[in-house]
Amino acid sequence: MKEEITINKSVAKRAFDETKVDDGFFVLTYKNELSDLQSVAKEIDSDYIQFHFCVKGSSQFVFNAGRYRLDILEENSLLLYNPQRDLPICLDINPQSWMVSILISIKKFHGLFSQEADYISFLNQDNKDKKYYKDGNISPSMAIVLNQLINYNLNSSIKNLYYKGKAYELLSLYFNRSEEADIEQCPFLVDETNVIKIRKAKEIIIARMAEPPSLQELADEIGLNIKKLKEGFKQIYGDSVFSFLFDYKMEVARKLLEAGNDNVNEVGHKVGYSTSSHFIAAFKKKYGTTPKKYVMSLTQQQL
Repeated sequence: MKEEITINKSVAKRAFDETKVDDGFFVLTYKNELSDLQSVAKEIDSDYIQFHFCVKGSSQFVFNAGRYRLDILEENSLLLYNPQRDLPICLDINPQSWMVSILISIKKFHGLFSQEADYISFLNQDNKDKKYYKDGNISPSMAIVLNQLINYNLNSSIKNLYYKGKAYELLSLYFNRSEEADIEQCPFLVDETNVIKIRKAKEIIIARMAEPPSLQELADEIGLNIKKLKEGFKQIYGDSVFSFLFDYKMEVARKLLEAGNDNVNEVGHKVGYSTSSHFIAAFKKKYGTTPKKYVMSLTQQQL
């Protein structure tokens, strides 16, 4: 099995920032801060599973010498695996776009999930020799880790250790989500009308995150009983309604703090906290630090 991954220099116009975190385990990042499209390429053999995350902007995967293109948009992910043939990365990254990719050998990957092979659908016995493709959304928790990877600004001596921890964290978050697309395992979601109602519930709590409805009010508004709302939301989004909303609010708050246009109190009000102390406590629960210290850490990183 080939463990090393090499750049095809005759194809690549630009290079990924590549970090080897373990044998058969790599993190690739690329920030296109320029005003023109950038093309990057890497030769990847069939031993590797590829996880791609578009953190910002959009990009296009180019297959078969340009005969087929696949878009990946902001806050979306793409899993690619083909044990039957090498699957090189040929990626056109649009201006002001950021990409993070995790490449892990199937041997290494099986070692992580050997006891849970039936849970990870493409690892089970029936699918182990089949190619696999899956797209999905980047959750708020995953977005935090991805931003930490792509904006790394700590001492270079700890970069590999830091990336290793974050790469494992990212995979854990990726597979922690429920099998939302597997309708067959959830009889409740066979009715497409119910799926639409659950998605409407998510849109409602996001739009009114500062003053969200109660579970009963939400259930009444979408036309489901509370039991079906809770079960369906958990199946589709992998979390309870208010846990999902909490994560979303904290992600919005983090982005507002990074933008620097609002003070801590104003950010707290925008995401639905009547007092700054409640907001500070919630932010610390989520991120392990206070909003003020988080802003200070951003300032220090820019120096």
